[in-house]
Amino acid sequence: MNAPNTVNDPASPVPDTVSGTASGLSFRTAGEGDVPALVALVESAYRGEASRAGWTTEADLLDGQRTDPEGVAGVVRAPGSLMLVAERDGEPVACCQLERREGGAGEAVAYFGMFAVRPVLQGGGLGRSVLAEAERMVRERWGAREMHMTVITARADLIAWYERRGYARTGHTSAFPYGDERFGVPLRDDLEFELLVKPLRRPPS
Repeated sequence: MNAPNTVNDPASPVPDTVSGTASGLSFRTAGEGDVPALVALVESAYRGEASRAGWTTEADLLDGQRTDPEGVAGVVRAPGSLMLVAERDGEPVACCQLERREGGAGEAVAYFGMFAVRPVLQGGGLGRSVLAEAERMVRERWGAREMHMTVITARADLIAWYERRGYARTGHTSAFPYGDERFGVPLRDDLEFELLVKPLRRPPS
């Protein structure tokens, strides 16, 4: 499971292709039939020795699982949420969770989570493409004014990557759910999340 968030758009009850890119990627929303492949993708990007082939691994911070079938299925089924899948040659190579939320002033914002890129493909721009598509989708589908995410503060390299893409640290932190092994088995006692936020501006018409 991912840390506190859940994300399926009631307007899109079945998987649908939403766009393609020159790099051979296609994007679509996930259906329940995608759950096993997405669980395997997320686990491969963050847990175990296989995850060390990429730079997003959390293997030095957390053991155990990163998500499970129930957690991903909950994202796929929940109103106001979706799982975005990036495919190349018909195979899922990346994914992320998107959830529609309400900001402090009642405006629409979006939450971004459960982001995973196949480890051997990391570092080649795939993650940037998925993030850009996620931002475009929540602007157009939900009218989101901001994208929110939470990142483990110990992941300085990952936070820096998001900062280079326009996300700002807020200083607002939340506790890691110690004792709940659905979110992993911590290898350190100082884990916490920080909220990162990016304003989403509509492209000029």
